[in-house]
Amino acid sequence: MPYRYGFYFDPTYILVIIGAVICLAASAKVKTTFNKYNRVRSMSGMTGAQAAERILNSAGIYDVSIQHISGNLTDHYDPRNKVLSLSDSTYNSASVAAVGVAAHECGHAIQHQTSYAPLTLRSAIVPIANFGSTIAWPLILIGLFFTSSTGMFLINLGIICFSLAVLFQLVTLPVEFNASSRAVKILENTGILGHEELKGTKKVLGAAALTYVAGAASAILQLLRLIILFGGRGGDDD
Repeated sequence: MPYRYGFYFDPTYILVIIGAVICLAASAKVKTTFNKYNRVRSMSGMTGAQAAERILNSAGIYDVSIQHISGNLTDHYDPRNKVLSLSDSTYNSASVAAVGVAAHECGHAIQHQTSYAPLTLRSAIVPIANFGSTIAWPLILIGLFFTSSTGMFLINLGIICFSLAVLFQLVTLPVEFNASSRAVKILENTGILGHEELKGTKKVLGAAALTYVAGAASAILQLLRLIILFGGRGGDDD
C-alpha cells in the first residue's frame, strides 16, 4: 500500500512555525539595528568602500576588487573571483554601520587569503549543499507514492540530502562569527573607528550574526520534523 501521511493537520508544523518566527525576529533585529547606526556618521568620514580598500591594503591584499551592487544589505565577498560587493546602503555611506559591514566582508577576504579552514570547508560543500536542498523534498514527496521499502529508501535519502543543507548552515556560523571578530579588531587597530563608534559597530555585526544563527536553528527544526515524521518508520509490507 502506498505510504500516506496527513500533512495539513500535522502537529509537527509547529517546528516550522517556530523556525519562521525566529528568522523573522532576527531579520527585524538586524534591520532595526542597522538603520539606527546608519544614521551615525563616522568621525573619520570614510565611506564603506574607502574603509574596505584601506583594510584590504593594510592586510596586504591588492588583488581583490571592490564593486558597487544594488540592494540593501546585499553585501558579500565572492572567493571565486575575489570580488567584494558592497550594497547601496554601504558603498557610499560613511556611517558607523556601513563601515562595520564593509569591514565584515573584508574579514571574509582575509579568511580566504589565510586559508581559514571553516571557509575552505564551506566553499567545498556549497555544491553538494545546493544539490541536497534542491533534491531533498522531491525525493521525499516521490517516496510517498511508492510501496514501503522503496518509499522509505527515497524518503531517507531525501532526509540525508536535507542534512547536507543543514551542515552548510552550521559550518557558516564560525565563518561569520570569525569575520565579525576580525572586522572589529581591524577597525580598532587601524583607527578607522573610535572606541565609542566601535560599540555601535559591534551591535550591528552582532545583530547580523543572529540571522545566521536563526537560519541554522530553522534548518535544524525542519530536519527534526522530517526525522519525527519519517525517521522511525520501518518497512511495513504491502
